[in-house]
Amino acid sequence: MKRCLYLAALFLPTLSFAAGEIPAVVKHFGEQQDIKNIKEIDAPGGIKSWIGQYQDMGVTLFLTPDGKHVISGYLYDDKGKNISEEYFQKEIYIPLGQQMWERLNKTQPLKEGADTASKKVFVFADPFCPYCKKFWSEAQPWVKAGKVQLNTLLVAFLNPKSGPHATAILNAADPVVAWKEYELSGGKTLPKYEGGTSRETFNQLQQHQTLMDDLGASATPAIYYMNDKNELQQVVGMPDQKQLLDMFGPKPE
Repeated sequence: MKRCLYLAALFLPTLSFAAGEIPAVVKHFGEQQDIKNIKEIDAPGGIKSWIGQYQDMGVTLFLTPDGKHVISGYLYDDKGKNISEEYFQKEIYIPLGQQMWERLNKTQPLKEGADTASKKVFVFADPFCPYCKKFWSEAQPWVKAGKVQLNTLLVAFLNPKSGPHATAILNAADPVVAWKEYELSGGKTLPKYEGGTSRETFNQLQQHQTLMDDLGASATPAIYYMNDKNELQQVVGMPDQKQLLDMFGPKPE
């Protein structure tokens, strides 16, 4: 995003606007820079401020006292703390995460574990991803103990055979069982599937890939869960032990 800085004489009186009103110069700047969801914030220091969303990032906009110029950047306090990030988290990132969580819950994953489990985790996995197999294996104690529901969304991009393998699993009589057997065998046990990829299965894999892209992940496993503050969390790659405990809770005995 182009970051523009237009300075005006600071001794001019600050203009007043009705609550929720976006000044024309702020609105025009947002349109030029493709900044979405602009909303006013009650920033400290008395400067008129707004935040907006540029792609998947937050941006702060400040209006100069003459009402004719916009400053784009971040707001810091006297200790160097980035105050803008607090507004981004509350007004942009948390709501976006909740929207993405709703989208994840509307998918049809390979579901392992009870609906009553206290933790719900989604993972995008490629059949040829070794770290996906390791993560699946690490998750099993929590799944078997009824503490975690693991929802796997298959994608196919690591290997030319990823698509056919994913298709065979998704078209099995019991895809969840087929996925378990495939993982337990280290990728050697695959359901027989002699047909081509059906349009339905192709669309399902495409939807998974699109959602994964929208969530900002480019590698597998791409793992998502909600923390205790109802904030969407992302872990890309094999989690370490601390991340597993943060994700799943204490390990079952």
